Amino acid sequence: MSEHAIPTTTLGADGPEVGVQGLGCMGMSFAYGPADADASRATLERALERGVTLFDTADAYGAGDNERFLAPFLAAHRDEVLVATKFALSIPPDDPTRRIVRNDPPYIRRSVEASLRRLDVDVIDLYYMHRRDVNVPIEETVGVMAELVREGKVKQLGLSEVTAGELRAAHAVHPIAAVQSEWSLFSRDIEAAVVPAARELGVTLVPYSPLGRGFLTGSFTDAAKDLTQDDFRRTMPRFTGDNAAANAALLEPVRTVAEQHGATPAQVALAWVHQQASVHGLPVVPIPGTRSPSRVDENTAATRITLTEADLNLLDPIADKVTGTRYADMSFTSAGRE
Repeated sequence: MSEHAIPTTTLGADGPEVGVQGLGCMGMSFAYGPADADASRATLERALERGVTLFDTADAYGAGDNERFLAPFLAAHRDEVLVATKFALSIPPDDPTRRIVRNDPPYIRRSVEASLRRLDVDVIDLYYMHRRDVNVPIEETVGVMAELVREGKVKQLGLSEVTAGELRAAHAVHPIAAVQSEWSLFSRDIEAAVVPAARELGVTLVPYSPLGRGFLTGSFTDAAKDLTQDDFRRTMPRFTGDNAAANAALLEPVRTVAEQHGATPAQVALAWVHQQASVHGLPVVPIPGTRSPSRVDENTAATRITLTEADLNLLDPIADKVTGTRYADMSFTSAGRE
């Protein structure tokens, strides 16, 4: 690791140490338009050099392609990194654009075996329920996940986009190491109930999309105009039309704070997420996604920025002014059920 390696924190109450920033790998295979495989491989290596040790994927990212893409990197660095993957988003054979949420035990068992094969690992370090199927008791779902731990196929359990009540019910069956939810200057709904529950239970928060899917960086201002046809951000209400224009205007305080710190807007947005660890009193490990080694350098440097009270006073009001929902269908999120 380089002299600029990021600090570490714990993954779960009694879990291993991980870098305080992880890497979301989805875009290397899926969702954000064409990717350069060589650049993505270089990005993985650079992240590890910077002290990033938690690498996040899912079986739904490119119908398993992202897991397969990570396999050689994991094989080369198995003792240095932790891999997190997920189950629950089933892809119908007759319509690869659809996702069906499944939490039933047979599906979970098939999913974990398939992920182990694609990742080419003996054990998955952190296994998430990607989305909640409300038709299956969460105690039943986590009961099967706990069996995978006892069988040595999985080390730790995680949940994604769950309510505080669902987290508590799951944790009563088996300790939950991590909860993954969207958390950023634009998305703060989890602070009302999920974050306090995680703190109470000793669960690490793993924010995905801490950069607002790139919107907070200024890399695009209107998904319909600026992004390729196959970029799924075009389907997200807050990134198109009048919503996009209104939300772009909210970025001025981010730019102001960035100038004061000699930083980029992305670094300020990430520094804000990192600072929530001390604000709320629990471990926080955001997983910004990128396919560029230079962006890894930029993102990890955000761990060295401390925002002042004056900075927070400028930044904290932003989320309440955001127009448009995170997804067209919010029923798949904790906010849609909380």
